[in-house]
Amino acid sequence: MKLYPICVLRLWVLPFLLTAATAQVASPQGSAAKAPPVPYASVSQLNLMLSQVEQVSQTTQADLAKLRIEKWKTDSNTKRGTESDVESIQRNLQMALPEIIGQLRASPENIAITFKLYHNLDALYDVFGPVVESAGAFGPKDEFQSMQNDFNALERSRRDLAERMESLAGAKEGELTQLRGQVRELQAAIAPPPATKKVVVDDTQPEKKPIKKKSATKSTKPSTPSTTQKSGASTGSQPPAQQPQTQPQL
Repeated sequence: MKLYPICVLRLWVLPFLLTAATAQVASPQGSAAKAPPVPYASVSQLNLMLSQVEQVSQTTQADLAKLRIEKWKTDSNTKRGTESDVESIQRNLQMALPEIIGQLRASPENIAITFKLYHNLDALYDVFGPVVESAGAFGPKDEFQSMQNDFNALERSRRDLAERMESLAGAKEGELTQLRGQVRELQAAIAPPPATKKVVVDDTQPEKKPIKKKSATKSTKPSTPSTTQKSGASTGSQPPAQQPQTQPQL
C-alpha cells in the first residue's frame, strides 16, 4: 500500500470542504461569491515548474529511445520486463502527462489537478527506478549515466511539486477558515430573534374588593367565688373580746 504525505492527503479533502463552505456563504439571492484571481507569483512559479517537467519528459523520451536492451548482459525475462517498463513510461510521457499539464495550466491552483500531476510523477518514479537499476547492472555505462540523470531530474520535479502542494495546503486552509467565519456571521445575521413573552392586562373588569375576615368572639363566663370568700362561713369564728378599761386612781 502506497503512503502519501499528510499534506497530500489534506489537499485531497480540501476541495470538498471549500466547495461546501462557499455554497453556504452564498448570498440570500443564491449568487455565490466570485473566486479571487490567482496571484501572479503563484502562476509564474507553476509555469516554471511545468516547463521543467516538460523538459525532463523530452530528455527522458530521447534517452529511452537510445537504449539497446536486447544487447544487455542478462536473461531474456529481465530484458522483456525492462522493455515493458520502458514502453509504459513512454506512453505516459507522450499521452497522460501532457494532458494533465494542460489542465493544470488552465487552473493553476486547482488542488485536485495538482494532486493528479503529483500522483502521475510518483507513478513514473516507481517504474523508472527499476529501469535505471537494470541499466546500471546489465547495460553500458553511457546508457546508465543518461538514465540516472533523467531519474534525478524527475525526482527534483516531484519534490518541487510536493513543496508547492504543501504551500497550497496552507493557503487553502486559511481560505477555509475565513469562509467558516463568514458562514457563522451570515447565520447569526439571518437567525430569527428570540421569541419574547407578552403579558396582556385586561382592565375592563371591575376591581375586586378584598374580603375581610371576621375575628372570632370569645365567650365570657362569670367567675364563681371560692369557698373561702363566702361571707358568714360556718367556721365558728367570733370577733375578739374587748378588754376592760382600767380607771385612774384618785
